[in-house]
Amino acid sequence: MADGPGPSGEGTGTLTGARDHARSQAGAADAGPGVGPLDLPGNVHGDLLWTHVIEPGDYASRRLPRGSLLRVDDVAGDACVQLLIHNAAQPGERLNVADTVKVQWQAYLSQGALLLSDMGRVLMTIAGDTSTRHDCLCGASTRAANTARYGDGGVSAGTPNARDLLALGVAKFGLSRRDVGPNVNLFKSVRVDGSGALHLDGDIRPDTSVELRAEMDVLVTMSNTPHPLDDRPDYSSTPVRCVAWLPGHDAGGAEGGGGSTPERRRAFENTADHLTGLSGARW
Repeated sequence: MADGPGPSGEGTGTLTGARDHARSQAGAADAGPGVGPLDLPGNVHGDLLWTHVIEPGDYASRRLPRGSLLRVDDVAGDACVQLLIHNAAQPGERLNVADTVKVQWQAYLSQGALLLSDMGRVLMTIAGDTSTRHDCLCGASTRAANTARYGDGGVSAGTPNARDLLALGVAKFGLSRRDVGPNVNLFKSVRVDGSGALHLDGDIRPDTSVELRAEMDVLVTMSNTPHPLDDRPDYSSTPVRCVAWLPGHDAGGAEGGGGSTPERRRAFENTADHLTGLSGARW
């Protein structure tokens, strides 16, 4: 254990010093280095559900109710957030990146796009997006790849890999490594050229955000690690700030603008049928 001073002046090598040091960290996750003061959206109005800062090489997971909004801010502009989503009522149903791309005829997601499950239902909608840089093609880094690049890719190292971090995140819900499927990478985009080669857009672009609306009760898991195609020698990433809230009105579903194409309307119909079976009442 480190022996730095706690608020009482004792080192953290003593029980009292360690306790005082731990208590002094209360609330620190509401801001975090490099992200500035917590800037709540104007429509929170007391219905705040969650605030958290995901540091580089860390993860977070949270259960969010239907109708809630989750905003992820890349304040310093060099984050890459790996996103997984599960149906909270039936966690065997999870984000299907291939269907998300295929059904909507679009590999490059932006505002209005749906994040679809393997059952053809809408887990979340991209309700707002000032980044417009998201990758559905490359997945998450692995321990072997990070070890080859940085020297050690284990979760206890300073350069942890995303798949292991996501496995820790879903474990908070009683899920296992087998529940870590393909993910979406937020804030970094990959484009495919005419030859099929992949090109990463990893430029630093501060003060961007993405806002996701839950279309059913969901389990959200995120990690914050360099993109698999990021070839910089350093483990480069910046903190992201997460804020979730209930907006006080139901702007979800096709009524909220998500059913803008036949494929999206069908996905919302599938979601409505599912929610009817859960609640006995159509939404």
